[in-house]
Amino acid sequence: MVVGENLSFDNLFGTYRPRSDAKIRNLLSQGIVNRDGSPGPEFAKAAQRRAGVRDTYQVMPHIVGTYGELPRPGTTYAPGLPRFTPDARFPALLPNGPFQITKYVDYTAAVGDPVHRFFQMWQQVDGGRRDLFVWVDETSGEGSQNRADPDSGTNQGAVAMGFYNMAAGDAPYFRQLADTYALSDNHHQPVMGGTGANFQALATGHAIAYWREGFLAHPPPNQIEDPNPRPGTNNWYTQSGYSSGSYTNCSDANAPGSRSIRAYLAALPYRAFNDGNCEPGAYYLVNNYGAGFLANGEPAPLGPEIFRVPPQSQPTIAEALSAKGISWKWYSGGRTAGGVTREYCGVCDPLIYSSAIMTGPLKANLQDHAALFRDIDDIYGMPAVAFVIPPNTESGHPASSTVSRYEAFLRKLIDKVQSNPALWAK
Repeated sequence: MVVGENLSFDNLFGTYRPRSDAKIRNLLSQGIVNRDGSPGPEFAKAAQRRAGVRDTYQVMPHIVGTYGELPRPGTTYAPGLPRFTPDARFPALLPNGPFQITKYVDYTAAVGDPVHRFFQMWQQVDGGRRDLFVWVDETSGEGSQNRADPDSGTNQGAVAMGFYNMAAGDAPYFRQLADTYALSDNHHQPVMGGTGANFQALATGHAIAYWREGFLAHPPPNQIEDPNPRPGTNNWYTQSGYSSGSYTNCSDANAPGSRSIRAYLAALPYRAFNDGNCEPGAYYLVNNYGAGFLANGEPAPLGPEIFRVPPQSQPTIAEALSAKGISWKWYSGGRTAGGVTREYCGVCDPLIYSSAIMTGPLKANLQDHAALFRDIDDIYGMPAVAFVIPPNTESGHPASSTVSRYEAFLRKLIDKVQSNPALWAK
C-alpha cells in the first residue's frame, strides 16, 4: 500500500475516460467540464456560494449569495513563490467552478495547498452540496491562530477548485495505471480533515484521544478546538490552527462545533456508525499533532505549548497482523539509519504514536526506503503487507510536492517490483 497525500479524485481523474465500457462519475461525465478543461453544460452544478456564520459554528450555514467569479488561487507555501499571497500565475478572476491548473502553469509546477482541516471540511461539503470550499477557505482558512488579524484574509483564494486535465495529457502515469488496473471513483477518506487524523484511521481505525497517566483527561485549554466565530467576524474561528486547538469532545453536545455536526448526523436517513463512537469525556484529536515518541523511540516532551499527543494505547493494524503471524513493515521516506531528514513526515508515521509499538520489538518493523528497495530485491525479505510512505517532496501533497514527482516515485517503485518476477507474480 502506497499512501500519497491530499489529492482528490476529481483533482486527478476529473477528465479521465475509462478505456472499456466501464462507468465513471467525475467532472467530465457529469458535464461540469469539457475534455479541453473548459466549462461544460452543467458547469453551474459546481458553483461556489457565500454564507454567513456570526455566532455559532454551522455545518450547513445560511447561504447569502453566489460568487460571480472566483478569486485568484493562493500560493500558500509553494516553494519559489511569495508565501501566502495571491498566485500571479493565475487570472485575478476565474469562472465560478473548477478550473484547469495546467492552463496557467506547467504540469510539473508546484501550486498552493487547499485547506484540509476537520471543522472546515464539514462546512465545505455543506451537507453534500460541496459548494462552500472557496468561502470556507477565504473566511476561516487553515486556522485563525495562524492569522491574528481577521481583516488580513487567508489568501487561499480558489486554490481548492483546481484540477489536472488527464484528457489533455496531465498525470500520464496515473492514467496508465488506471487503464491497466482497477480504479475506484467512490472512495472517501475516513475522516474529514487532514493528514494526521486520516493516517490514524488507517493504522488503528480510531481517533487519538488525550490521556494522562492512563486515564482520559482534559487537554490544555489552548489545545481545544473552537470553531465558533470570533465576535464581529464571519466564520473566523475562535481557536483553531496547526499550533493551537485540535482536540474536540464530540460526546458533549455543548462543545464548540459539536451540536451542528451531531444534528446533521441525526437527520440522516440512516444511522451513523455507532452514533459516532464518541466516548463520554474523551477529547479526540481531529487535526495534526506530533507523536508522543520520537522516531527513534525516545519519549517526546509534552506540555501546553508543545503540540504533541500523549503516547496512545489503541490497538493497531500492525499488532493485529503480528498476532495472526502475518509479516508487515512500514517504510517511511526520510527515515535513515542515523535518524530522520526533512523528507520524513511524522504525522504520516502513525505507529510511532503507539506505546505498544514503540516500546516493544515491533518498532524494528518501522524502516526506511533503503530497506524497502533491499527487500524488493530479496523476495524472502519482503513482508506480506508493506505500507510505503513517499518522501515529503514526492508525496504529491500540494505546495510541498507535485503530482509529477509523486508519479515519478510510483513509477520507480512499481518498476522495481516488476524487475523481480518472483515478487511481481505474488
